Amino acid sequence: MTADDDPLSDQERAVLSLERRSWAGPGAKERAIREQLGISPVRYYQLLNALIDDRRALAADPVTVNRLRRVRDARRGRR
Repeated sequence: MTADDDPLSDQERAVLSLERRSWAGPGAKERAIREQLGISPVRYYQLLNALIDDRRALAADPVTVNRLRRVRDARRGRR
């Protein structure tokens, strides 16, 4: 079994789950990151950016991962 065959960790699945949600106002997402995941927003975004390019994440949640890839690519195109 290779690393690509390993299932996503609970934390990785939780990051994707949190990213699927919509947020009411400023600070709500950051508060949820701290309360639900127990990590800082900076660490959350580090994990999320790694997941965007992870084939396992794409297989687990293709809609979310593909949306995040489109957003990232659009931001790169504006730079």
